[in-house]
Amino acid sequence: MLTLPTDRTLAGLAALAEHYAGDPARWPVPPRFTAATRWYARIAATAGHEAWLLTWLPGQSTDLHDHGGATGAFHVVAGDLTEQTPPGSAGTGLVDAQYPAGATRRFGARHIHRIANPGPVPAISVHVYAPALTTMTRYRLDGPVLRAVRVERAGADW
Repeated sequence: MLTLPTDRTLAGLAALAEHYAGDPARWPVPPRFTAATRWYARIAATAGHEAWLLTWLPGQSTDLHDHGGATGAFHVVAGDLTEQTPPGSAGTGLVDAQYPAGATRRFGARHIHRIANPGPVPAISVHVYAPALTTMTRYRLDGPVLRAVRVERAGADW
């Protein structure tokens, strides 16, 4: 019988991401790669969290976004991903952090980021959110000012 971590703290969400990432044979769908955009599929949903499988061809990325108040974690299964976050109050531009295969990143409810595969090989990652995503706000950085562009809703926009 499969036992999932039940701790919804950031450490618990990181453990869940690693748990789902660690057993690809249990994924309900195999990873796919599409040239037009990154591919994603929800691979688990419980009362306390949801997990998503994402693939990234070289050069594919998200835009700047939040997770609608959900906390989360992602684990890089294969390839390398770069996370870009807005600077603190003193700077402009985005701050980069690199995550190679095997790395896990956890983040709080107010986290805003952009994830990209800088290449040269495809990447696969597993993302876990608690509670499940209901909205995501998209942002743009105008110099030092972060501006909300639109709010997307689960079931309507993804």
